[in-house]
Amino acid sequence: MGQKIHPFGFRLGVIQNWSSIWYADKDYAELLQKDLQIRKYVKQRLENDPDNPKAEVAKVDIERAGRKTKVHIFTPQPAYAIGQKGDRVEKLRQELEALTGHEVAVNIAEIAAADLCAQLVAERLAQQLERRISFRRAMKKAMQNTMRLGAKGIRIRVAGRLNGAEIARAEQSREGSVPLHTLRANVDYGTAVSRTTYGAIGVKVWIYLGDVMPGERVESMGGAAGARRTDARAARSDDKPGGGRGGGGGGRGGRGGGRGGRGGRGRRADGNGDAGQMTNVDVEA
Repeated sequence: MGQKIHPFGFRLGVIQNWSSIWYADKDYAELLQKDLQIRKYVKQRLENDPDNPKAEVAKVDIERAGRKTKVHIFTPQPAYAIGQKGDRVEKLRQELEALTGHEVAVNIAEIAAADLCAQLVAERLAQQLERRISFRRAMKKAMQNTMRLGAKGIRIRVAGRLNGAEIARAEQSREGSVPLHTLRANVDYGTAVSRTTYGAIGVKVWIYLGDVMPGERVESMGGAAGARRTDARAARSDDKPGGGRGGGGGGRGGRGGGRGGRGGRGRRADGNGDAGQMTNVDVEA
């Protein structure tokens, strides 16, 4: 099942949070359509603006409360998204208000490690394929950059007329481990399409960032932002002998070299480097 289902949907409500946070009754379909329009518009506005530098958009989260909408934009280039003295993000806020007809606040959040975000890795790989770079070379370089920043594993799959071949095929490469069936595994996932002269090439990327302990949730940025505690059960687990599941020899029922022998995992060592650091800039009316 883990091989087929979307990694976010499989873990939604377990370790993953929702990208759209609001409640609706009769106008549910309308608000859902508005969310899709907002995400599409923000990505196109920041990445394809000829008058401003390109600001990559990894993810857009949307919160609604009454007639107010808050849009969280995650990007590795916050300065480009904000603009000089905040003029670009202010203009974007006004355009989103015209699009939705409601009051909109825009929050720009920085992604400190773009190579740990699967969506950005997939889009950058797709851009390299459009420039006719060898897909094997591009895949190898992307995996090296991601593993160098502390990821536990990465898997990349490309499908289409690779290198202009007559017959379309799919190839994939993997480094480290990517446990798709494990619910506690923080697996980030991203897709992109490379539009080449030979046709479309699909790119899929899975990045394993480590386990999320019980009671923790992945931050709203798809996986590269680490995890946080949200449940009192997690605090109670730390009171057990041996530090819960991360103890030296106690662990789960004294299995010795089993779950308890993982060498003091404790609250999950964050191997993401500075990936959890984010800079927030709020722009409101």
